[in-house]
Order: sequence, then C-alpha cells, then structure tokens
Amino acid sequence: MRNVLLGRDEVLAEAAEAGESARSGNGRWLLFGAATGMGRTALLEEVVRQVAADGGMRVLVARCSPEESTFPFALVRQIFSEAEVGTGTGPGPGFGLGAEDIPFTDPPAAEEQQTFHRLVASLARTAGRRPVLLAVDDLHDADTVSRRWIGYLARRLAGLPVLLVLTECLENGATALPRATGTSVTLRALAPSAVTRLALAGPARTGQQDADRAELCVQACAGNPALVHALLADLREGPLPGRLSDLAGHRYRDVIGHWLRARATPRSRRVSLALAVAGDGLTALGGRLLHEAAGLGPDSPATPPDTSGLRRLFSHPLAREAALAAAEPAELDALRRRVARLLDEQGAPAAQVAAHLLHIDRPGEEWMTQSLEDAAEDAVRDGRTDEATALLRHALTAHLAPGRRAGLTLRLAALELPHSADAGIRRLRAAMELHAEGDERAAVAPALGAALVARGRTDTAMHVMHQVGSAIEDDELVRAFQTTAALMASHDAIAWRNAVARMRELAATAPAVIEPLACGLVTEYEVGAGELSAAEAMTRVLPRLKAPVVPRLRTGWLGSAATLLQWADRLDEARALADECLPAPPVLPDLTDIGRQCLISVRAEAALWAGDFRRVIAENTPLLDACTGQGLHMPHLVSMVALAHFELGHRAHARRLVAALDEVSADSSWEWNELRYARASMHLAEGSWQAALDDYLSCGRGQSARDFVSPVATPWRSGAALALVRLGQPMRALDLAEEELRHARTWGTPRTVGRALRAHAVAMGGRRGLDSLHEAVAVLRQAPAPVELIETLLDLGHARIGAGNGRKGREDLHEAHTMALRLLAPDPAPDSASDSDSAGGRQPADAAVSAPVTGRLVRATENALRTGGARRTNRGATGSAALTDAERRIVELAAMGRTNAEIGAALHLARRTVETHLTNAYRKLGVTRRTQLASCLDGAGAGTPSVARDITALA
Repeated sequence: MRNVLLGRDEVLAEAAEAGESARSGNGRWLLFGAATGMGRTALLEEVVRQVAADGGMRVLVARCSPEESTFPFALVRQIFSEAEVGTGTGPGPGFGLGAEDIPFTDPPAAEEQQTFHRLVASLARTAGRRPVLLAVDDLHDADTVSRRWIGYLARRLAGLPVLLVLTECLENGATALPRATGTSVTLRALAPSAVTRLALAGPARTGQQDADRAELCVQACAGNPALVHALLADLREGPLPGRLSDLAGHRYRDVIGHWLRARATPRSRRVSLALAVAGDGLTALGGRLLHEAAGLGPDSPATPPDTSGLRRLFSHPLAREAALAAAEPAELDALRRRVARLLDEQGAPAAQVAAHLLHIDRPGEEWMTQSLEDAAEDAVRDGRTDEATALLRHALTAHLAPGRRAGLTLRLAALELPHSADAGIRRLRAAMELHAEGDERAAVAPALGAALVARGRTDTAMHVMHQVGSAIEDDELVRAFQTTAALMASHDAIAWRNAVARMRELAATAPAVIEPLACGLVTEYEVGAGELSAAEAMTRVLPRLKAPVVPRLRTGWLGSAATLLQWADRLDEARALADECLPAPPVLPDLTDIGRQCLISVRAEAALWAGDFRRVIAENTPLLDACTGQGLHMPHLVSMVALAHFELGHRAHARRLVAALDEVSADSSWEWNELRYARASMHLAEGSWQAALDDYLSCGRGQSARDFVSPVATPWRSGAALALVRLGQPMRALDLAEEELRHARTWGTPRTVGRALRAHAVAMGGRRGLDSLHEAVAVLRQAPAPVELIETLLDLGHARIGAGNGRKGREDLHEAHTMALRLLAPDPAPDSASDSDSAGGRQPADAAVSAPVTGRLVRATENALRTGGARRTNRGATGSAALTDAERRIVELAAMGRTNAEIGAALHLARRTVETHLTNAYRKLGVTRRTQLASCLDGAGAGTPSVARDITALA
C-alpha cells in the first residue's frame, strides 16, 4: 500500500489534521480529485485507516457506480442503509430513518429541502454521540440528487463532528464545494523519482537493467501508479519491450483498455484515441487541433481537462498500442482520417500524413492519394523502397481515373521491377491496358519495353514498341518513339542494324529536339564499326549536348552521349552525365527507363577504367543484390562489379558473381560480350591461357555479329594475342595484335592505342617489341588508364631486364609497384609525397597505410620485383636504414624544404621519379607528412658530408 501512496505524505498529513478538527466538533471535507489510475481509492482507504485507527470515529463508506447514477438518492440510501444495518465501522445505533424517509424519485424543490434537512439532522445526532468519518469513493458516478445533498452537507459541516472524505475523477469535471469548510486536493502524477523507487522495489538486477526498467516505467506510465504496477508485473527478464507482445503479461494493456472502455468519459476517450492514433504527429499541436482530431462537438471546450497528462502518457508507443487495441475498427478509421486531414492541412511532412492513410480501408479523396504518392517519392529518395512500394499499392486501392491509375501503376512497376522482374512487367502491362488511345499507350510502352530488355526479352520489347508505335498519329511522337525503340534495339544484333539504318534516315529530317539521340545512335554504330576517330565522334557529340532535347528522349540521349564520352576517355564528363540522372546509392535507379539503363553501365565502367574499384562496388552492389534471383541478369553490371572485386584481390567472389549468370538464356545483347570479356580477363590474370583465349574469341564473335570491330569497348584481340603468346602461337597472336592496333589507331585515344601497342609488343618480341612498349608507356601516360599503364610498365621492366638494362627495368617495376599501391590504397592520406608544385598533376597517395595494401596489381608488381632482382626491404620495415641511396638523397632535400621540382632539377630526375621515391620513403619511414622527414633521418653516416647538401650547393 505504501508503494501506491508514494509522494502522498502531504495529503495524508492534511487528512489527519482535518480528522482532528472534526473530532473537536468542527467538521471538514476533503475532496481528492485525480485522473483514473492515480490512486484515489487507495488514498481514500489509507485516510480511513489512519484517521479511524484508534476507534474514535464511526466510519461509513459508500462507493458510487455508473450503473446507479440515474437512481435518485442512490448514494444517500447506501450511506444511511449501511448505518441502519450496522455495517459502519465501530458500534453504535443507526440513524433512526425508515425507508419512507428517503424518496425513490426526484422530489420537488421544497420536499427536497425537507429531506436534505432530515438527513443532515439525523447525521448530526449520530455524530453527536460519536464523530463520524463519511468516505465516498467516485463521487463523479453519484446520482444528481445525492451530489446536491453532499453539497448541502458540506455547507453545514462547521458545527458538526463529521469528516467528509470524497474522491472523484477530474475527467468528468470538478465538484464545487464551499471552501470555507474544506479543501480540494488534486492528486498529481507521481514524480519520476517516485516512479523510480517503485521500479527498484522489486528483485535486484544488474545496475543497468534496473535503470532501464525504471526509465521505461517513467516514460510509459506518465506517473500513473496503477500503470506502473501493471507494467512492472508484465516485465520479463531480458531486453526491454518494444511492443505489447514483448511483455510477459497483459495487465498494462488491460488497465489502459479498461479505462478507455469503462471508465473514461466520452471526451477523454476520444482525446486519448486521437493522441494514440496521431502518435508524434499531434503531440506538439494545440488544443483546438486536438479537439478537431478527436471529433468533439462544437459545444465542447477546446482543451479537455488533463490533456497534458494524456499527452504524456500517449507519447509512448506501448501506451498508444494499448489504446488502439481497445478501440473499435470504425472508430479508429474515422480518427485516422481526421488526423491525416489535419496533418495535411497543417503542412506536415507527407510521410506523417501517409502513415495514417495506410491504416484506412481505401483512400477516398484526391488529397489522400496525393499524400501517399508524395510520401512514396520521399521514401524512394531516401532509399526506403519497400515503404514506397507499400504506399503506392495503397494509393492504387482508391477509385481513380484511368490516367491517374496508369501513372501510379507505372511508378510502382519501376519500384517492383528490380525485386521481381515478372511482377514489374505484369504491372506495366496493366498500366498500358488502361489506355485505349495510341498516343496515351505510347507513354507507357517505353517503360514496358525497357523492363523487357532488362529481363532479356529484347525481341518482345521490339514487338511491343512496333505494335504501339503503329497506332500513334502524332508525327513528332512517332519519331521520338522510333528513336527510343532504336536504343532498345542495341541489345539485339539484327534489330540493331535495322534500327541504325532507320536512324540515318530519321536524323536527316528529324526535328532538332529529336535529332541528337538519332545522331548519337548512328555515331555509336559507326565507332563500333571502326569508321570514326574519337575526335570525329566528339565533333558530333559535344555541340549537341548544349541543344534542347524532347523530355521523353533526354535520358536516352544522355546515355548515348555518355557512352561516346567514355569511349573517348572523357571519363569525368561521362560520369557527370550519369550522375545527373542516376540517384546515389542505396537508392535504386529506374530500370523502366532505357536511357538510365545505359547510364548505369557508363557510370560503372567509367569508374572501373579510372581504377576506382571500390566506387564501382559501392555504387552498383545494392542494385545487383536487389536483382539477384529476381529475373534480371544485368551481365554488364555484373562484369564491372566482378572485375572490381578481382582487382581488389577478391578472386573467389568475383568468380562467383560471373558464374552465377546462366549463358544458356543469353541473347545477342552486347552485355553478354562484356561478360565474356571480363571472364577472359580473369582467366588471363590467373594463367588459364586456353580458357582466356576461348572467352576472348567468343566475345569477338559476339561483337563481330554486331559489326563491332573497334577495340574501344572490349579489346578482345589484345587479350587473345596475350593468351596465344603464352600458348606458343606467336604468329597468330601477331595477326590479331596488328589488326587491333590498326583499329585502335583509327579511334586514336591513348588508352586504346597504348593497350593495343602492349599486345603488339608482346606478340612481336625482340627490339621492335621493346620499342612498342616504350611507345605504349608514353601514350598511356596521357590517359586516365592506371591499370593499363601499370601492366605495360611491368612488361617494359621485364623486357628491359631481359635486354640487359637491369637498372632501367627495375625502375619501371618500382614505378609500377608504387602506382599499384597508390591505386589500391584504401584511404589515401590527404598529405602525400607530392607537394604544392605538383597541384594539377596526378598526386601519389601515401603508401604508408595502417593495413597492408593488397590486390591483383600489387601482387603482380611485387612478384615482378622479386623475379627482376630488385632490392627490396620488408614492407613493414621503418627507419632510415631501409632507404635506398636514391631515396635518401631525395628525402634529405625534401626535409630541407625543397620542392619536388627543385629536387628533380638538382638531381636531374623527372618529377614523377621524385614522387615515386618519396612515396616509397614515406612507407618505409612510417610518416604521412613532409614535415616529419627531418625527425626520421637518424645519424647513420652523420660524419660524412651530405650528398644532398653538396648537390643543393651546386644548384
């Protein structure tokens, strides 16, 4: 009992004082008002126990009930009947009243006054013999006449030895009694400290567990003693509950449910349910909005009593869940609609509005559908695809016009497609069937066609595009539609040739807003056919990037332009176009847009070409994970991610990615050729020469079937030539290498030419081969092609060593090794071996990272250094003793504050060579900044004049 009465000591003291006053003949009244569960009844019983403990007062207890609230004099009859039958506490005669003295009907005013007077007089006679403590619980449930009699009695207590103690629920309004003869006490919620004492009164647990339980009781019970006890009884061992179902019992839920169903006033019930429904959405709103949300009538006060306490209680999810479980479905539906409307009118975020609309049976108004759609778009931007899908599905349950339904269906299909190709395609077909007119169907057909292409059904996509296109009447729309279909046709060898022929005709007569994409597709074909140089292609692309394009073709045009920019080694510009149209991960791109499909490929391959392998994986793994096993193969994207993993040293994972694709279902799409090329490249790196050759030749056959002979995308001849040399077929290798080099010089980019020169050098061998490698390195230094440059430097180093020029050869190997470390380092340090005079050039990253740098190229360069006889220290060694003479000379000058350009001039070295030596020295010394070099130079050779100082003086 004491636990229930924590924090009530002042009230009990006041009751004791009132009891003493009544014993002395000066009657008093005490009215305890509180919300349900605040311990009114427990406090009343404790007052009775303490005040009458010595037996000096006769105690009469009456409890009101709502069932008797309409019976006149029901409470009065309970009080006087108890005394007559001797059930009052303590001995003594009754009041001497007969049944006829207490009416059963509501009497006229004069008769009521006579009855009230007789009752008070009778009570006074009894109290004159022995003081009376009259306790009435739940006065708010008393009948109206008895409540008036209580007031009549309270006004006459001054000369009576009577203590009148009452309780009532404040949710029904407070009873007005004369202040001269008594006191009203409002029982407040328990303070957090009192709740904590209650929570800690049970079995001891770990300190943190006790603290967590106490905090939960404070937050979920709003200081209500009944709820605190119920929750403590329901808590189980282990983690704190997140939902009601996590509780061991259901007392907490039942206390709230019983109050809402049986004890709360209609107003309090509505307000409580409105708060429970609104959750965090209405807790910060004022009384008027809460009034509206609860659906209270116009005559109700704007702010019902105890709103602050209800807000506190229903701010916790456990209390809200308990309240919602006690509500009727229809009642909740109406509340959710009102709350959603209020939130929408107040400009709340769409997600808050939609959270309520999701729980109603069917959105019935346009603003509801719009809120669901807006919330879905917000969820898509945040990467919450599942949530967006649920919102759009619910929006589609409304009665919608065909066009509105088609638009929502189209958006939903785009979200569903990666996770279930067949479901997304069915949804798109349904959207198209909602339109009867050809022009309207043309708005949906490209999305369906793109989904079919992603599914590997390009022939079906072309059939859909032809069927819908033949019914279009608008001439400009026809041309735009044909251009989109041509972009899809690039995934089918035969359809692609036919589409290019149509694009040549269309480009000559198409409107200016359509012509760029037609021109871009023709240019792609001609580049692949080896008919254009990069410079010629760029003269077509770059001016058109500034021209306006019809919106429905914009992503397609940017996809085509980005492809050509990537082939031309303008990687940053290509990625910029892709980033303009694609969301950042983890948001998935829209695969129902054929242009975006193209841009996805460009973004991945441009990063791979630049050696940004981790970016390839980070940007594309979410999409591949979503599509795995869902009907979308995406062989090109798989190839890019697999190669990125392979370069980072994740060989097994890369092989698994490639092996997961079933080529039995492969069509003539260029994407499968990319897969064959990627697989061949991995075989080649692992020394599986025949497997590599087979895949390279298979890729070549696939590309030739598409008239794609240029090495710009898949230089399969170079790879095949390298494999053939290893297989002992140099003449056949040379034929392929020379053909590759011829096509590469036609295109003319450093990457393509340098790559072909390397293959030609390996196939040629001898002095001419060495010359080709020299040329390849010189050409590749001009390109953003780090992987190709490292591989070519390795070949050049080996060739030089084999030709007897070991020093130069080992320098090449060291440079390749340094570049590999820089390329594959996880977190390049911002302060690297390069200094301010190298800004604008390629800055080498610090190789001294905490974790060892690994990857294919690092292993390859390290093996090359070992077999080439280069002097190497342990990678983990530090200190100046690990430095070579060349590195020490450069470090000494750098420690003196000389720039890389000044060091190079003093020592007659290229700036790149200076940077290479400094990067190696950083790693060996374990430093990350130039200013740390001086402190790392120990006293070895301190007695010898510094070579660096001598050179500096001469300089």
